Amino acid sequence: MAQSLTHDVLILGAGLAGLRAAVEICSRLDGRVDVGIVSKVQLMRAHSVCAEGGTAAVLRTEEGDSTDLHAWDTNKGSDFLADQDVVRRFVNTIPNEIRLLDHWGIPWTRDEHGRIAQRPFGGHSYPRATMAADKTGFFELQTLYDQLLRYKSFTRYDEFFVTDLLVEGGRFAGLLGIHAPSGDSVVLRAKALLIATGGGGTLYGFTTYSETVTGDGMAMAYRAGLPLEDMEFLQFHPTGLVPNGILMTEACRGEGGYLKNAKGERFMERYAPSKMELAPRDMVSRAEQIEIEAGRGIPGSDGLPCIHLDLTHLGAERINSRLPLIREVCIKFIGLDPIEKPIPIRPVAHYSMGGIETNIDGLTRIPGVWAAGEAAAVSLHGGNRLGANSTGECLVWGGITGAEIVKALPSLGKPAPVPEKLVADRQARIADLMARQGTENLYALRRELRAMMDRDVGVFRTGQELRHGLSVVRDIRERSAHAPVNDKGALYNSNLFHALELENLLALAEITIVGAIAREESRGAHARRDFETRDDEQWLKHTLAWYTGGAPRLDYKPVVIDQWKPVERKY
Repeated sequence: MAQSLTHDVLILGAGLAGLRAAVEICSRLDGRVDVGIVSKVQLMRAHSVCAEGGTAAVLRTEEGDSTDLHAWDTNKGSDFLADQDVVRRFVNTIPNEIRLLDHWGIPWTRDEHGRIAQRPFGGHSYPRATMAADKTGFFELQTLYDQLLRYKSFTRYDEFFVTDLLVEGGRFAGLLGIHAPSGDSVVLRAKALLIATGGGGTLYGFTTYSETVTGDGMAMAYRAGLPLEDMEFLQFHPTGLVPNGILMTEACRGEGGYLKNAKGERFMERYAPSKMELAPRDMVSRAEQIEIEAGRGIPGSDGLPCIHLDLTHLGAERINSRLPLIREVCIKFIGLDPIEKPIPIRPVAHYSMGGIETNIDGLTRIPGVWAAGEAAAVSLHGGNRLGANSTGECLVWGGITGAEIVKALPSLGKPAPVPEKLVADRQARIADLMARQGTENLYALRRELRAMMDRDVGVFRTGQELRHGLSVVRDIRERSAHAPVNDKGALYNSNLFHALELENLLALAEITIVGAIAREESRGAHARRDFETRDDEQWLKHTLAWYTGGAPRLDYKPVVIDQWKPVERKY
């Protein structure tokens, strides 16, 4: 039987959303609450540190910005699939989060007047991307961790790989996982759980995501009976560094960078003349793909055509002060100095708009379980996320879910009992996985999955490609039963963890593709070449995918539209 430990609250995931919630809970109940913070990496190694360009917030109402304008930009950017009550709550809350971080000591970049600096970002009508040079997520996470250390009410579980979300009698009971340093199987029990595990972008080979971001929280929630919402909407960022996919922040274009094709043309004039390089990400990525397919790409070092991101006209001073990380990454990884030469880029898998369905407070359909950040689909982003809204979402709903959990704790009672049979069944699944025999290689299978997603579920999609991709996913799942875990040891068995991650990625791939096949329209990041127009009459609705033990069952629910009616989306 697994070791059992009990807390009042468990926070699964220690990125921006998870740490913001932890600070909220501990600051309100320090000494009167017991919080367990669970992370599959070291606490400050969350993927949130990779967020670069900024956090969108209205700070300059006296200069013409407004929360209504931010809300309109976000709704239009979402291709009208965002829930408008959620958008309003976000734009009204995030300015206070920016000021709170300032109060806590984050080193925001300052303008010539000493004010917190903001830069333009794609799809925004006002330069409201609040920034700390081009390391915004890194500094936000550091600041939250500094605040957390003021409190004594939390226990850290670093390098703890959670395998299952345990639900008994329709109630949250606990988490089952493996403590990597000891190899021990552990049940963590609690009254309340927050899932803040991030997205699933390592479904793709060319991706900005850290290799650890494999959609575990979403897949576990799905298997536990929670629906995943709008998973067919996966954002491609326009500027992934060739050949490795490292994010070249939108701040490069916010600071005045150009996108150029092989002819040296700023081609965005053809696609979004009023916004140029600062059109929303889905539009810029499609424009780049069209340019490449039309033969106007530039030969890339990986043998595939790419586009140039040109910063050379900005000058050394601006690049060194506003984009120091970008310069460092280009020099270290491809030996190119962006002060002197343009950067080779192409569209790259970057962000999951979909996730675990929640209500406006981040509460799921299982009592005692909340979700926040990229793992959740509170439905702020709809079909396409505007740049700089993601870190803001993590901060806002980290704070909201933390406050909601504090409010709910007195009524949640004692943690639900975890039946031994439930744990034994889950452990038997791990034992079966460890006992696999065969000639398949799970790393080769993972590469095959990612190559298929790059090829068949990309910036543009067709029904034929998607159906082929679905057949590949199901073939890989069958073959994975013959991919042995060769490491039979207990300590730091990353081989076992990678096998479990592959299971999670295959589940998310199937949900993504099944939803994309069903959605016969083009909206936001979901661009069907065989259904090129947006169809509000049939498809102005959220997709819900339910676990059945076999193929996901699709269901739908309405979008909250209570302020602005959908209009044609052009820039």
